[in-house]
This record gives sequence, C-alpha cells and structure tokens, in this order.
Amino acid sequence: MDASRAPRLTLYGRAWCHLCDDMRAELEPLLAEFGAQVTLVDVDTDPVLEALYNELVPVLVCEGVELCHYRLDAARVRAALAIRAARI
Repeated sequence: MDASRAPRLTLYGRAWCHLCDDMRAELEPLLAEFGAQVTLVDVDTDPVLEALYNELVPVLVCEGVELCHYRLDAARVRAALAIRAARI
C-alpha cells in the first residue's frame, strides 16, 4: 500500500505516561495488519492540546474521531481501520 494513502492515526499522550507506552505497544499489531501509520503528539508541548486531553491521555484519534482513551479498544480501532482500508 502506498504510504501516502495508508490509514493515519494520531496518539495524543505524554512522554512520561506508562498508559501511553502501553497503548502504543498494543497498537503495533493493528498498524502492521492494516499498513496504518500513527503520529505521536505530546500534549505537554501545546497548551491547547494539554487543556483538551489533559486527564484523558492516551487518546487515539482517526480522522478527527476519538476511538479510545486510557486503554486501547482494539475492536473499535480495527473496525475504523477496516473502513478506511476499504476506501483505498
């Protein structure tokens, strides 16, 4: 799959957050399965993001839709990625 057309996710978190590390690790198999890419965003680098996601991190978003926070909802993420992969 062309990387520019791969499904894209955004993971909002913190550098020191163990839940963020856990979600990132649990997300790896799904990224590989769908050829998806994830962008990591540290909410502590942006006051607006910090205010928005402060107590919710990690927050996983796909095309502006929040898929899960705190823990990975693998079923919901898989469904979202399947829908986007079908469009390609």
